[in-house]
Amino acid sequence: MTLDAPLEIFLSGTPGLEHLLRDEAAALGFANATSVPGGVTCQGDWPEVWRANLMVRGAGRVLARVAQFRAMHLAQLDKRARKLDWAALLRADVPYRVEASCRKSRIYHAGAATERVENAITDALGVKPAEKAGLAVRVRIEDDLCEISLDTSGEGLHKRGHKQAIGKAPMRETLAALFLRACGYNGSEPVLDPMCGSGTFVIEAAEIALGLAPGRDRRFGFEDLAAFDASAWEATKASLPERNQTDLRFYGFDRDAGAVTNATTNADRAGVAGLTSFTHQAVADLTPPDGPPGLVIVNPPYGARIGNRNLLFALYGSFGTVMKERFKGWRVGIVTSDKGLARATGLHFRNVSAPIPHGGLKVQLFQTGSLK
Repeated sequence: MTLDAPLEIFLSGTPGLEHLLRDEAAALGFANATSVPGGVTCQGDWPEVWRANLMVRGAGRVLARVAQFRAMHLAQLDKRARKLDWAALLRADVPYRVEASCRKSRIYHAGAATERVENAITDALGVKPAEKAGLAVRVRIEDDLCEISLDTSGEGLHKRGHKQAIGKAPMRETLAALFLRACGYNGSEPVLDPMCGSGTFVIEAAEIALGLAPGRDRRFGFEDLAAFDASAWEATKASLPERNQTDLRFYGFDRDAGAVTNATTNADRAGVAGLTSFTHQAVADLTPPDGPPGLVIVNPPYGARIGNRNLLFALYGSFGTVMKERFKGWRVGIVTSDKGLARATGLHFRNVSAPIPHGGLKVQLFQTGSLK
């Protein structure tokens, strides 16, 4: 398969936030970006697959669709899987695994579907799959339509390679980026997180302001594929624009001194230490920094996630009071699974998102307008 072979590219995303991921992909110039359940499809070639891994902040993974066909029974799946030029896709010296899912189809046994595709690849490459291989071939059969994709990301894209120090219930960088986009953040205003934990919101906001590629410091699964061209990839990375110049600053606070230390370390590793500051401080002591108003965004404890719910009403109430009394002109975004706790802030929310999966819970983003 050549580098310029046309592909359908699938960007996996957080259910309920697909429209934000679509907007990001379109803004980055990916062709025909379209929201579908669980993500976004777009069109491109292999260098566009590489670029998606490097540049898209909100995607959890990037899949390259290499085949699509109808399969009514296992013999048909076997025959069509063997027609793929596996040697042009996979390298015999790189371990791979096959994962299949079946839904609303006459082929209903995922294990049997997996076995058929494994046999096709084994016969083509002369190498059997490895159960714990990092490179995944994904087979999805729905309504008798089979799609075969290569997972080109390797580790999930939320692993930017910077956040090694984490605390309780960390938010994934990909989800934080989508929540920032949902709040209208585009890198042109300060961002403050009064319960910053490991610093995810603050670091993401600073990276966006600087125009840094989220995948700039990590390795990807596509680097182990047969179609990978190392020199072309190096040229892609070398063509990234210089970091933006900005006078903005980004602020994190937490009452846990260990969290502040972790966030500071993570920001330094991400290369944004010069734009960020993290302070050991309680919410009640929070005051706005000098400069223009911007966005306060927070992922506070909620009883199902951290702590006793009954003890959290005072925390949310204190946060709301501080916002109303001291943060005139700022917008507020709160991520929580508990509407009662959100209401305890006393803030007026002009927008409440649909429930979004996060850490086994359903959370919502509660947004205010500019506080008056």
